Amino acid sequence: MLEVQRHASFAVGRVLGGRNLNQVLQGIFRQNPRLTPQQRAAIQDLSFGALRHLGRLDAVLGLLLQKPLSDESVRCLLRVALCQLAFGKTSPHAVVNHAVETVRRLRKASAAGLVNAVLRNFLRQREALLDQAAAASEEARYDHPQWWIAKLRQQYPRAWPSLLEANNQHPPMTLRVNRRRGPAAAYLSRLSEAGIEAEPLGAEAIRLGRPAGVDELPGFREGAVSVQDAGAQRAAHLLGVRDGMRVLDACAAPGGKTAHVLELAAVEMLALDNDGERLERVRENLDRLGLRAELKVGDAARPEQWWDGRPFDRILADVPCSASGVVRRHPDIKWLRREEDIAAFAAGQAAILSALWRTLASGGKLLYATCSVFAEENQRQVAAFLQRQPDARLLPLDDSALDDGQLLPNDRHDGFYYALLGKE
Repeated sequence: MLEVQRHASFAVGRVLGGRNLNQVLQGIFRQNPRLTPQQRAAIQDLSFGALRHLGRLDAVLGLLLQKPLSDESVRCLLRVALCQLAFGKTSPHAVVNHAVETVRRLRKASAAGLVNAVLRNFLRQREALLDQAAAASEEARYDHPQWWIAKLRQQYPRAWPSLLEANNQHPPMTLRVNRRRGPAAAYLSRLSEAGIEAEPLGAEAIRLGRPAGVDELPGFREGAVSVQDAGAQRAAHLLGVRDGMRVLDACAAPGGKTAHVLELAAVEMLALDNDGERLERVRENLDRLGLRAELKVGDAARPEQWWDGRPFDRILADVPCSASGVVRRHPDIKWLRREEDIAAFAAGQAAILSALWRTLASGGKLLYATCSVFAEENQRQVAAFLQRQPDARLLPLDDSALDDGQLLPNDRHDGFYYALLGKE
């Protein structure tokens, strides 16, 4: 537990200093190769939990501290330990003792008494402090920045509380069956034989009753199945690909949607991404699945760098966005994003849309996609594009779950937006 608390505290501190959580965790695991798989999983879970409930934890900490705490490393340790005491299953006695020992190992022995007193005080008043913190502010009650809460309230006047609640839940683990290797029903039988509880969600989507490591999944290494959210699996179907088409996945990494398109039809696929390292993940995924595509490093907003002049029949533009629809998978996002970031994302999305449109064949279709729930990146973005592009028209989506293109996160899928654009 000492190692778990120490590394989780470090990870939370790095995130609040502006770093991406997944990258921080990867760095911790590289630098500490002796950590067991169980320790790695515990560090990740605790980091996620502390960031998921950061608003409430900071409010509780404010109630417990008699004066401001300037040492950020001690503050992060207290956040992590409070998360364990408030939401975890570890023995409270062990949590407190390990936190005191951890602060000493951090060479901050002078803070050991403070850490012990704060955590024991919390245990004596746990429920009252949590209730008092929740009543103190919306940021503490909903564990989101105030600007985020206000934006959702304005854009979703009825659904905003459920959206915030969904963001704070653990996400479902969903698989995509490779139909080239067999139907979903057959794979469900394989899961049942392996003792893994699961249920079908769609044409190729299967939701597991509990998360599982990929090594537990029958046939994963042989390409029978991939891990992909059910909402993300809608993209390949909405694109409407057919054998022989020339297709571009313009922001392809890590390659889930690229692979799904290739599983559905024999197309000439170009997978593009501006990050060569991430593009290698696309190659690895395709190799595992036995699929082939042309991979290129390039900026989707600058086709002159990579386009050979041959138009595409279909384009998937899964553009960089705020990722506000997948916060429960990346709880650091809500604390790293700033309100002004949304306008910057929208500007980049507009540039990509306009640039890619030039590469689409007449009569072709472009699927605009984000994992955002903010209208500036979604409905307003598409409306502005249609105003400035006279040969574009918005096509109907064959998916009853989408409300004006928007899919909101729930216990079955994450949040996504889709708009299908036809070129006259």
